[in-house]
Amino acid sequence: MLKLYDTLSREKVALRTPEPGQPITLYVCGPTVYGRAHIGNARPAVVFDTLYRLLRHLHGPENVRYARNITDIDDKIMAKAVEENRPPAAVAAEFEAHYFADMAALGCLKPDFNPRATEHVEGPHGMIAMIEALVARGFAYAADGHVLFEVARFDGYGALSKRPMDEMIAGARVEVAPYKRAPGDFVLWKPSRPDQPGWDSPWGRGRPGWHIECSAMIRSVLETDTIDIHGGGLDLQFPHHENERAQSCCAHDGTELARIWMHNGFLTMGETKMSKSLGNIITPADLLEAGWPGEVIRLALLSAHYRQPLSWTDALLEQSRAKLDRLYRRKAEGEAGAADPAPALLDDLNTPEALAALPDGAAVLGLLQQAPDDWFRGDADAAAIEADLALYRAARAAKDWAAADAIRDRLAADGIAISVAKDGQTSWRRA
Repeated sequence: MLKLYDTLSREKVALRTPEPGQPITLYVCGPTVYGRAHIGNARPAVVFDTLYRLLRHLHGPENVRYARNITDIDDKIMAKAVEENRPPAAVAAEFEAHYFADMAALGCLKPDFNPRATEHVEGPHGMIAMIEALVARGFAYAADGHVLFEVARFDGYGALSKRPMDEMIAGARVEVAPYKRAPGDFVLWKPSRPDQPGWDSPWGRGRPGWHIECSAMIRSVLETDTIDIHGGGLDLQFPHHENERAQSCCAHDGTELARIWMHNGFLTMGETKMSKSLGNIITPADLLEAGWPGEVIRLALLSAHYRQPLSWTDALLEQSRAKLDRLYRRKAEGEAGAADPAPALLDDLNTPEALAALPDGAAVLGLLQQAPDDWFRGDADAAAIEADLALYRAARAAKDWAAADAIRDRLAADGIAISVAKDGQTSWRRA
C-alpha cells in the first residue's frame, strides 16, 4: 500500500486504490513560461514524474491521470514581451517548448494533460465561472476593477501552512493595496490595459490572478472537485496552495481540493535557496550543454528524499555519474539488484532506499533506460573513435607498440578508454 506524507494533516496517508471509472488523479503546479527552467524547477518535475511512474507501475496507465499546468498569462511574461517587442503568446510558446524539451532530457514522461491557463479562462468550468460562484456565495468581492477573495470568510484558511496570518503575509511579501478589505485578501481578477491580454468579464476587461488558474484547471481537466494528490515545491505551500485550497473549498460547498498535499524540499546552492530573483541559478540546459547526461542530473535530483533539502554541487553530479557507471556495468554483466525498488517507494517515495536496489526495476525511477554500450559511449564522436581504433588495431598487428600506445593515450586524454579482450578483440567506452 502506497503511503504519502500529507502536508495538511502532517502525517503519512494511504492512497486509495483506483476503481472502475475513478482513476488516481495527480495535479502538479508547472512553470510560468517567461524564461528557462532552473534546476530547482526541475526537482518537482522529476519527483512527481517518479510518483507518476510508480502509480502506473502499481495500477496500470489506464488508472492514472496526471496533469501539470502551464501558466502562460502572467505579468512577467508580459514584461518580457515588452522588453523584446513581441507578443506575450510568442514568449510563452518559446519557453513552453524549452521546458518540455528540458524535462524530457531528464527522463520525465509527458503528463496526460498539460493545460494552459489561457485555455481555461472562459467556459462552464473556467476561471470566470468560478470567480462568479465565489462572488455569489459571498466569499469574494469586486473593488476598483479587481475581484478579491476575502480570506476572513473561510475558517480553514492557514490550515495548510499552520502559521499565524501575519507571519505568512510577511514571509510571502503579500501586496498591500487600498482596494483590499484586509492585507491577506488575494486577487482573483485584475483589469488589463488595452495593450495587455484580456478577456471580457462581469467586472470589465481583465485577466485572472495566479491562484485561480490551478483551481479551475483541476476541475476542468481532471473532472472532479477533489483530486487524490496535489503536488509542488515547498515554496508554493503559501500563498499559492493555501489560496487554491480556500477558493476551491468555497466554490465547491466545502469539498476539499485534495486528499493528499505533497511538497518537495528546496534545492540550494551552498546554503542559499536557488532563485531567479537571487540570480544564483543553474539550468538543466546549462548542465546538458556542459556535457552532463540527463540521467546523471535525474539521479542527482532523486538522491535525497523529496521532502528534504538538496544541496546542488559539482560533487553531487560526479557521484551520480560514478553511481550510474557502476550500475550500467552491473546491468551489462546481468547482475541483479538487491531487491525490487518499488517497495521502498511505497513508503512516501523513499528514493534513496529505492536507489540501493538497482539495477532491478530501474524503470520505475526513470533510470538505466539505455543499453550499457550506449551509456558508456555517451555523445562521443563514434565515427572518429572507430577510425582511431582501426589505426590502433593496425599498430598492434604490426607490433608497433609505441604507435599503439600513442593512440591509446591520445584517446584517454579525450576521456575514451580502449579495452582489449583475451581473444584480441578491441572496444572502447567513455572512461
